[in-house]
Amino acid sequence: MIAKITQLLEEIQTLNAKSEEEIEALRIKYLSKKGIINSLMAEFREVPAEQKKEVGIKINELKQTAQNRITQLKEAIKTDDSSLLDLDLTRTAYPIKLGTRHPISIVTNEIIDIFNRLGFSIAEGPEMEDDWHVFSSLNFAEDHPARDMQDTFFIESKPDVVLRTHTSSVQTRVMESSKPPIRIICPGRVYRNEAISYRAHCFFHQVEALYIDKEVSFADLKQVLLLFAQEMFGKETQIRLRPSYFPFT
Repeated sequence: MIAKITQLLEEIQTLNAKSEEEIEALRIKYLSKKGIINSLMAEFREVPAEQKKEVGIKINELKQTAQNRITQLKEAIKTDDSSLLDLDLTRTAYPIKLGTRHPISIVTNEIIDIFNRLGFSIAEGPEMEDDWHVFSSLNFAEDHPARDMQDTFFIESKPDVVLRTHTSSVQTRVMESSKPPIRIICPGRVYRNEAISYRAHCFFHQVEALYIDKEVSFADLKQVLLLFAQEMFGKETQIRLRPSYFPFT
């Protein structure tokens, strides 16, 4: 029996648990009324008289060791729980894996950077816009094809409001609120009621530029376009300007 108690002592000294439920299971296994240590008490009656003192001391030592180990495990669990109080459980998991930029964002940022170096600033405006800023202020006639339902998205509850068909509306807003000289670009999404295909979509991205100042001529337009093309596509790039008719504008 001494050998059995010695084996149990070694076993109890190495007990481990990760939760209160596991600790309680260990307590029941070793210290409950039907536990291992109480069963040793029943066997103690069969121990020869000359061994009772030694065996009794060993059983008491075993019981005390089990109680101490259970207490240690409980304290360890409490310490682990208290350390969690310093954690911000709403914080995003770290490290954060960053994705890659969308090709449209990459190109847009490159365009903005080039025009910034040419002295242009960025202007932005709402994508849901009123008729005045999208059409009337730009001299679009009442019967202009751009005002047709098949070309423009109108807001059903507010017929005077549309999804902007170009970023020219931003130019209008800038001219309303600023005095010349003005040198801006207007990047952003625009919307037109077109069939979706490999060549077209119902929304796309556009960058318009506005340059208002004294002694500004067509030569300035040509030079800005040339410098932009060379910065965007390479120093050897050449441009050609030719007249074209586009019914929408």
